[in-house]
Amino acid sequence: MEFGLWERYYKEILDDFGFSREGDENSAKVLDEILSEEGCLTLDDLSQIVGFSDKYIVFGAGPSLKEHIIELKENYDLKDYVLVSADGATTALIEEKIAPDIVATDLDGNMDDILLADLRGANIAVHAHGDNLEQVIKYTSFFTNVIGTTQAQPVGNIYNFGGFTDGDRAIFLAVALGASEITLAGMDFGDVVTKYSRPNLESDLAEADEFKKKKLMYAEKLTQWIIDNEDVNIINLCK
Repeated sequence: MEFGLWERYYKEILDDFGFSREGDENSAKVLDEILSEEGCLTLDDLSQIVGFSDKYIVFGAGPSLKEHIIELKENYDLKDYVLVSADGATTALIEEKIAPDIVATDLDGNMDDILLADLRGANIAVHAHGDNLEQVIKYTSFFTNVIGTTQAQPVGNIYNFGGFTDGDRAIFLAVALGASEITLAGMDFGDVVTKYSRPNLESDLAEADEFKKKKLMYAEKLTQWIIDNEDVNIINLCK
C-alpha cells in the first residue's frame, strides 16, 4: 500500500484512537537512529533471505492459534513456507518448537520468546509508534537482523508497508516481499484475546476490551483491503 493511500486510514486511526502523530514520528526517528548506528536490513535484503518461497503463513495471536499450528504441523510441509509471526504469536510457535522466519512486533509480546526467535535466526520487523519508545530503545540493539517500520511517514531506514496491528501489518509485509499466497493462522478478528496477545492475562482467554475490539476491527478491514486490491491469494484457516 502506497503511503498516500495508507495516510487516509492513518488519519482516521489517529482521530479514532486519539493517538499522537508527533509521538509516532518521534519513535520512528529514534528507531532510525538506532538502526543507522547498529545496522539493519533493507527490504531487498529481507527479500533475498526469504526468497526460497512466495508462499507465506502469517500467525496471529487469536484464540484459534494453537489449533491452527497443530493443523499446519500435521498437514503442511512448513519448510515450503515463509513463516511470519505477529508479536505474541511467536510464543505459541516456540512452544511448538517452530522458529519463525520473520517476527512483526511492536515489542509488547513475550520478549524472552522474541529474543529466542532472534537467536534461532528470525528476522525482526520492529515497529515504532508513540506508545513504545521505551521498548524500542531497550530492545532493538539486541536483535541480529532487523527491519524497521512505522505507521507514520517513513524516514531514513524505516518503512511503512501499511497496516495497523501486528497481525495485519505482517500481512502487508508479506505482500511487500512478493507473496503470491498467504495462509492466515490464528487470525480470528473476534472479541476474545489470548495470553499470547496479552501476556499479563491471568487466564488463557478473556473478552477483549473496547480498545482491543476496535483495533481488531481495523485489522480485519485492512486485511479485506489486501484481499480486494492485491494480487495475492489469502487463505484464512478461520473461515
